[in-house]
Amino acid sequence: MSNQDKQQKIEKRNTRPQTLAASFGSLMSALGYNVNGADLSENWCNIVGNEIANISNVVAIKTTRNKKFNIVLRPVSPAFALELSYKVNDITNSINNYYGSNRVEKITIRK
Repeated sequence: MSNQDKQQKIEKRNTRPQTLAASFGSLMSALGYNVNGADLSENWCNIVGNEIANISNVVAIKTTRNKKFNIVLRPVSPAFALELSYKVNDITNSINNYYGSNRVEKITIRK
């Protein structure tokens, strides 16, 4: 089999490439493991619910040395910043329930 035959058998990718973290996050979720923050931003609506997901966006997820998350949220409008600050405990509980352990160290809201 020549190289040209091999090249003809290679199919072109139809979707945009994913980051490695997002790929592994989806794979680990399919296997029942929730390991990193990639699946947190991907499943944000399912984790915190539509009410909170509609007024907030995940800007950054940083993992600390003790494997906990520092999460930075940005409200879709500055008017929702106060409402998000009241719901920090609910967001923390939802994320911890999703991971099955105490994974959230800090949630920061940036306008």
